[in-house]
Amino acid sequence: MLLFRRKRLLLASAGCVILMLLTPTHGGSNSEQSYKMAQPLELTPKLSLQLKLHAFLLWSSVGFLMPIGVLLIRASSNVKSARNVRLLFYCHVASQVVAVALATAGAVLSISNFENVFNNTHQRIGLALYGFIWLQPLVGFLRPDRGVRTRSAWYLAHWFLGVGVCVVGVANVYIGLHTYQERTGRSARPWTLLLTVEVAALAFVYLVQDRWSYVVRQQEEDAAALGDERSEGSTMYPANDHKEVVVVP
Repeated sequence: MLLFRRKRLLLASAGCVILMLLTPTHGGSNSEQSYKMAQPLELTPKLSLQLKLHAFLLWSSVGFLMPIGVLLIRASSNVKSARNVRLLFYCHVASQVVAVALATAGAVLSISNFENVFNNTHQRIGLALYGFIWLQPLVGFLRPDRGVRTRSAWYLAHWFLGVGVCVVGVANVYIGLHTYQERTGRSARPWTLLLTVEVAALAFVYLVQDRWSYVVRQQEEDAAALGDERSEGSTMYPANDHKEVVVVP
């Protein structure tokens, strides 16, 4: 009964997010065209600080802490110590909780201080991301126990949602940097380059984790095979422990 209620709650939450994504925004192509033709944004010191703070909050959330959380929980599958597994799990949970809090702060900042007409790609993706970011911890807390039939489906949904939020979030950070450069006339190339280096490093670690367990297993198998060969060699060629008898005439 409890699992059924959890499933209904999860489906209802996912339905709300999907409806939010499918809801058309007012303005259509005309508002999009007028946005593209808008005059460059005049930055005041206050607005400049708010934009930088918004960018930092969202980057640190979906561009750093959430990917780090994904790497941490993946690393736990290659750890044999139960203590280390628990430590990595708690670090994963802590990083995701902080990431959700930072994303919420960024959402509050943008909603209360920026133009929220949602007639551009960055704002639309951001609105969808807020919904999925808040949905992801709910899915995590509704984790079924091991051995339950729905555990595999939950794992796939949690993994897909987490990785999807990271990928789309990083993409939206790129779009936000481009929008900032387009609206203000200020170059965002250094920040784009730094973000690219960070994403490349995270992607490299993610790919290495897929093969690291294979590498470790191969090393263990090679060591075992080498030990077997040495033991076989010592069996086939026993040491000559017999003393030679010298006959003295």
